[in-house]
Amino acid sequence: MILLKSEKRLFINSKKRLFTFLIILVFGIIIFLFGLGSTGLVDETPPLFAAAGKAMSESGDWLTPKVNGILRFDKPPLIYWLMGLFYSLPKNELWDSFGTIAARLPSALASLFLMLIIGDTIYCWPQKGVRKSSTPIVASLGFALSPLIIVWSRTAVSDALLCGTLGISLLLFWRRMASNKKDNCISPWVFMGLAILTKGPVAFVLATLTISSFLFTQKNWKKLLDKINLKKGVLVTVLISLPWYVLELIKEGKPFWDSFFGYHNFQRYTSVVNNHSEPIWFFLYIMVVGSLPFTPFLFHGILEAYKDLITSLKKGCIPSESLFIYCLCWLGSVFVFFSISATKLPSYWLPAIPAAAILVSNSYTKIQNQKKVFSSLWIINLLILLGLSIAFFLSNIWLDAINDPEMPNLASNLLSTGIILKARLFFVAFTIIGIVLFVLRSPKTLIYLQIIFFIGQAFLMPPIRKLGDTSRQLPLRNISKQILNSREEGETLAMIGIRKPSLHFYTKQIVFYESSAAEGVINLFERFKFERRTNFQDKPNYEHEYFLVVIDKYSAKKEHWSNMKHQKLGSHGIYHLWRIKKSELNAQSIDLLNDGFEANWRKKRVEKF
Repeated sequence: MILLKSEKRLFINSKKRLFTFLIILVFGIIIFLFGLGSTGLVDETPPLFAAAGKAMSESGDWLTPKVNGILRFDKPPLIYWLMGLFYSLPKNELWDSFGTIAARLPSALASLFLMLIIGDTIYCWPQKGVRKSSTPIVASLGFALSPLIIVWSRTAVSDALLCGTLGISLLLFWRRMASNKKDNCISPWVFMGLAILTKGPVAFVLATLTISSFLFTQKNWKKLLDKINLKKGVLVTVLISLPWYVLELIKEGKPFWDSFFGYHNFQRYTSVVNNHSEPIWFFLYIMVVGSLPFTPFLFHGILEAYKDLITSLKKGCIPSESLFIYCLCWLGSVFVFFSISATKLPSYWLPAIPAAAILVSNSYTKIQNQKKVFSSLWIINLLILLGLSIAFFLSNIWLDAINDPEMPNLASNLLSTGIILKARLFFVAFTIIGIVLFVLRSPKTLIYLQIIFFIGQAFLMPPIRKLGDTSRQLPLRNISKQILNSREEGETLAMIGIRKPSLHFYTKQIVFYESSAAEGVINLFERFKFERRTNFQDKPNYEHEYFLVVIDKYSAKKEHWSNMKHQKLGSHGIYHLWRIKKSELNAQSIDLLNDGFEANWRKKRVEKF
């Protein structure tokens, strides 16, 4: 009889776990996968990743990433391999007309799987004082609804994939330490190897900082360290991640070492790259933005975790009840490591967002017993919502400040399409509902507002993405089609002024990118003579007497470009397509050399996007 009751409880618990899992899955599919391929790639970086992945699929060279005839050692190959795999699926061009589903799926799926692991971890290991069945959903939505996650999970770069692989690895590490079962599970180390194959040594550094700082807070740290199978695990990680680095180093040698380890890792960390210099407190701002509009609950969750940490240091704690302390160490490790870095980007914060989301759920579970804190947090949160509402009602002020040369009509388009009006109505309704829930002191206020925020982003984001695509990327796709129809006998192709890698992605042709400055004329003249690039798809005819130029309307007004006789083949958006005789380019180049201008293409990496 006792056995039957136990089996019944186990069955009910399994059903609840499955039901929670399915709820989170539905939310995740809508947030990350719905309409994933409805827009084109967004310049500048995503087309480089997508082009490298597609080149692997079409060329059969799965070892060395290449874009536009140039080796690309920006990131390790896992992101390219996954993109290439999706590009290799049957009839890809029919179900992925923009080429964006295959490019974005690695990011979207990584975030979806991490969202599920977050919910499942909290469900299977409810923390001390946590009795709410909705807590796993709160934590999962806290992650998925982060503005940074919403953006990067639909972007064809490696940041979300790193967040996913590293986040899953760190949660599995904690689950091993929290579990009473004795086994040789190596799954955390498998995902650690994948994280290193996604973005390099930084994944191992962040994991080491997180786990070591957590173990430092635990009195039984030796026992916990034994649970994660350190020796066997490190071997598994090395076997997964190291072979590609060794093979690439053998094949490419010093260029690979200097580019990947020298520039993209060491130099990015120790010096400012691409003008991404920010103050040391930059990630404090990003932490605030990354959890909007529920940031007050993040800080409350951090405070509560810190209290747990102090208690743990004095009295110790049960490993299975240490998740919030672990997440505090996780968030702190990312914050400190990247705050010290000379180069700072908002995307560097992504690996901390899973920990931040779990800490938000910590606040959700404890706030009901703290009446003054409850009132204070909700008043601050309501002020944030009210501020967002006011911002959209005062949109005429900040819309006038928008000055994007690539989308000159963006402000008027935002008004004419009704996006601003929809945003005003949504945030006003959001604020009013928040006030009502605050007055009622509903214990599930946070999850109710998360669901409303989820509905709002599902309502507002698709038209915003569509408008951005129509304004910014459609002209490039149209001019790419015209190039494919107009190009004769392998004419060389160049893009002047505003440089867009998507031109190479959509045309599959070698594109010489140059600045609109006078030196750009001389550079292009010399590069056509000495920098003769090809790839498996395109072998330009460098001896052809003409070349094609895509030039934006601002650059086209400059005398050293407009003086060259050209045939105007078409215009799309701000871009013009010209056909120019190389003799015209040569003559203009000689005139500029006589005026004292010099080529600088050998020193200046014009195509370092």
